[in-house]
Amino acid sequence: MNEVKLGLKENLKQFSILVIVNAFVGGMVGLERSILPEIAGKEFGLVVKTAILSFIIVFGITKAITNYYTGALANKYGRKNLLILGWIIGIPIPFILMYAPSWNWIIFANVLLGINQGLAWSSTVVMKIDLVGEKDRGFAMGLNEFAGYLSVAIVAFLTGWIASNYGLRPYPFYIGIVLVILGLIFSIFFIKDTKLHVAKELKSNTTPLLKNIFWDTTWKNKNLGSVSQAGLINNLNDGMVWGIFPLLLISKNFTIEQIGLITAVYPAVWGIGQLFTGKMADKYQKKEMLFWGMLLQAITLLLFVFAQELYQYITLAAILGWGTAMVYPTFLATIAENTNPIDRAKSIGIFRLWRDLGYAIGAILTGLIADFYNINSSIIFIGLLTLISAVIIKYRMRSKMNCISKSDVLKYKNFIILDVRTNEEREIKYIPNSIHIPINELENRINELSNKNFYITACGKGGGRSILGAEILRKSNFEASWLCNGTIGWLEK
Repeated sequence: MNEVKLGLKENLKQFSILVIVNAFVGGMVGLERSILPEIAGKEFGLVVKTAILSFIIVFGITKAITNYYTGALANKYGRKNLLILGWIIGIPIPFILMYAPSWNWIIFANVLLGINQGLAWSSTVVMKIDLVGEKDRGFAMGLNEFAGYLSVAIVAFLTGWIASNYGLRPYPFYIGIVLVILGLIFSIFFIKDTKLHVAKELKSNTTPLLKNIFWDTTWKNKNLGSVSQAGLINNLNDGMVWGIFPLLLISKNFTIEQIGLITAVYPAVWGIGQLFTGKMADKYQKKEMLFWGMLLQAITLLLFVFAQELYQYITLAAILGWGTAMVYPTFLATIAENTNPIDRAKSIGIFRLWRDLGYAIGAILTGLIADFYNINSSIIFIGLLTLISAVIIKYRMRSKMNCISKSDVLKYKNFIILDVRTNEEREIKYIPNSIHIPINELENRINELSNKNFYITACGKGGGRSILGAEILRKSNFEASWLCNGTIGWLEK
């Protein structure tokens, strides 16, 4: 039996298959992105905004609840089994959208879509985190969300184009049949479960268990709580973009094809942008990524009120997509960074519960405000909520320190490298002239150290234990940082 290894390169084949599967998952959402509000008006005669947006409300609530149970059940039943179940539940969706005789059938299709997305997307997210370990999590999440949301964009554009040339139904939804078949085949025959990778990481992870996973993730833990509220607000404004923007563009006499283009630009930039922002989340402070991403979204939403021309909407949609790209992989990487592997699937499920409830809350709020006042009022309201979310991140979330590279370490005179690995790891290889105190002994032996020196903590690859070690030293008023790429990176030629 092959030894289980953690890392993106070490698990590239399986990781790549999961990226492809997540593209199929994202495409299922793209089926509805540009044309369902128009179907509601033209084929079913719906006029009231809250009625038109009912499909998003149902989707958001169903997906949120499914996210929670996917996280809770992942360790018990296995990630792969839940992924396959998600695709089985997704089989009827394109057929219902093609032939639904009433709006209630569309609502039922969105119940199934919410379950499909909650099971399938959550499973692929958790499995990728399992595979890569503590290094490159931001980049891994960027690749995951890139595949999903680029697929949303492509399918949204294609359905808009097909609808403008061949009618609203049934032809645009043929794409969904292909997606379901491919997703199910890949999940059954090519995906492997990641429980062995979880067990591998547990041996070296020192992040303490959460006392109450639900409430700590929801609000009590300053970092997890800040991420959860921002996730809710982010999807709240995404729910508005999904439902209200097509109606806004229809009111300004844009064609279906133009609406499809505008609504595709936003998730396209969001998706492609995450190839870069995911890597940025590994390099820069996650708090800053989240703050500036939410702030950019808030400013852009408020500017939408003044847009008139096609190019203005396209430009603002692209900027909004970039703001969302800054936060989306960072959300998941921050949750992973602040949780023990035992808690992680549940914590991610709880975060995704609150995040995707944002779809429902956003659709309800914007629908009511648009009905009682106007569409611009709903956009302004959501923009202000997004601004408040950015402020909460700024003043509540705690920053994790950045690592220091080997070349920068050597610029210091009074530095000491503190190896925080186990005795067994130390015996295999270590950095010359480093001192050794295992991470589980550091707090009790901290009086052995002098606060006149600058300490750089080092673990295997750089990450969990070295960050924790540096934090312990800083709390005791030592000057400390942690070593990028760890002992292995230092010893490489």
